[in-house]
Amino acid sequence: MTLEDLKYPIGKYEKPDQITEQQLKLYIADIQDFPAKLETAVGLLTDEQLNTPYRPQGWTIRQVVHHCADSHMNSLIRFKLALTEDKPVIKPYFEDRWAELTDSQNYPIEPSLVLLKSLHARWTHLLVGLNESQFERKFIHPEHGKEFSLKENTGIYAWHGKHHLAQIISLVKRMNW
Repeated sequence: MTLEDLKYPIGKYEKPDQITEQQLKLYIADIQDFPAKLETAVGLLTDEQLNTPYRPQGWTIRQVVHHCADSHMNSLIRFKLALTEDKPVIKPYFEDRWAELTDSQNYPIEPSLVLLKSLHARWTHLLVGLNESQFERKFIHPEHGKEFSLKENTGIYAWHGKHHLAQIISLVKRMNW
């Protein structure tokens, strides 16, 4: 298995040419289901296992769980900004630096799992209530120098959850835990 395979076990995100209503419903279901799937994947792991990097020079499982909470909080805020402002420029953050903070490196994962469960419940409720024109609203990501529609960002975050879940599951299988 290559480093690239370990880093992207489900591949990199690929935006479809068109995001259909059916595809959008699948993305929303992925976002809704992510917290429970993550909790199942990490629920029985020991502290030693949680402190194991999912790949060489990669984050530990603990850091991945906390990263998901950080990233998904930021995403929900970006959704709300795009829904209430005209093409807002969002604030990027240094996720690699956040992963080095003490609350990501050695804090129990349970608070982040609870946060993700609550956050995704609200996020899913918001997503289910959006109409087509709301999904077309956009924000500007200054690091990428482009606009992202909420429809596209829904797909990105459906992928993001599955991506990190696959990193964890792949490690658990490789280690035979």
